[in-house]
Amino acid sequence: MRRGTSRDIRTANRYEVLRQIIAESPTSRQELAAATGLSLATVATLVGELLDLGMLTEVGFEDSAGGRPRGLVAVDAAGGALIGVDIAETYVRVELFDLALNVLARADEDMCPGESGPQQVVGHVAAAVGSVVAQAGVEDARVLGVGVSVPGQVDRDTGVAEYAPNWDWHDVPLLDLLAEHIAYPLHLDNPLRACAVAELWFGAARGRGDAVVVNLGTGVGAGLALGGGLHRGVSNSAGEWGHTTLVLDGRPCHCGNHGCVETYVGAPGIMLNLRELSPGSTLLHPEDQTATIDALAAGVAAGDPVAVEVVRDTARYLGAGISDLVNLLNPEVVVLSSWVAAALGEPLLRAVREAVARHALRRPLAATEIVLSPIPTDPVCLGAATFALEGALQSAGRRPTGRTAAARSRTAPPV
Repeated sequence: MRRGTSRDIRTANRYEVLRQIIAESPTSRQELAAATGLSLATVATLVGELLDLGMLTEVGFEDSAGGRPRGLVAVDAAGGALIGVDIAETYVRVELFDLALNVLARADEDMCPGESGPQQVVGHVAAAVGSVVAQAGVEDARVLGVGVSVPGQVDRDTGVAEYAPNWDWHDVPLLDLLAEHIAYPLHLDNPLRACAVAELWFGAARGRGDAVVVNLGTGVGAGLALGGGLHRGVSNSAGEWGHTTLVLDGRPCHCGNHGCVETYVGAPGIMLNLRELSPGSTLLHPEDQTATIDALAAGVAAGDPVAVEVVRDTARYLGAGISDLVNLLNPEVVVLSSWVAAALGEPLLRAVREAVARHALRRPLAATEIVLSPIPTDPVCLGAATFALEGALQSAGRRPTGRTAAARSRTAPPV
């Protein structure tokens, strides 16, 4: 097992302090010590470092009960820029954030069927990154890094997309390919981790020790936050819940197995649910996942019986799978995230809650809240931007300024 070095611990503490300041800005050093569990002396040192890095600013004082006024610090939003990249099966979305993680610019690139080759994907990412930097008008030296989320299993240390079943990717050196076009520091992970971090920082998992973030898109998975921190597993592969078996000898899955959760509740699985129920339905757009899901959402709102039945059937499958997570992990909250969950919204949520209640054990279910993600922006981009922030904190003091060729992270951040 890799033991944390003193540098790792210091980076983790610096990251946790900055995370708290972003969430509760402005704040005092005393409040930070109480929130993080670190000593006041340690917090004061870390705040000093962040001030020196230009990430924080002093913003005055607050009165304390009979004591000396407490100095307040806040994030210096203009102290840098972070970029989050959401590579999905049907699109690339890129958002540029200030240091307070406010969105300053956004760019989208659609990916048609057959455009999932590594070089094609890299081209879309490079174009969208260039677009957001131009839109925001930020200088290159202010961009602290780019966090890249790609579906499937990734090796964060080497920057390799090891396996993406929906694209049949195997051992694609994605960061090396991106570095040929993007000269900012690059940091790789997958959407399960990105969504979980976004919820921990700004969403329904904030302040919760144990949470599951169910990512519903073309692919399906579960980001896990256990014991107050992100759970990655020994090879950064935790959360592949979408490839657990839901139906024995069921539908074939891209991963090579049959009956996986993803084949019933991912967007293509929902389309198949619709096709099986009503083959000639006008709700079905065979080559367009987004249009089909949007049509189902509109149909449910209008009371269309086919749409209502499809969402109910999907929720039955989803509820059975989520009940396994509830029984196994006993989380405080299960968050339904990503674009399918956002599109189907409250009708899906209500049906899922009913289905989970039929399958989960009473005691763990009583302690679990099931909610939709409250994050108004793309949670994957937001989470990916925090990976870039982690990397910037990790390399603080030795990070080059300006554009540097092939700069990228090769060490695991502290979350």
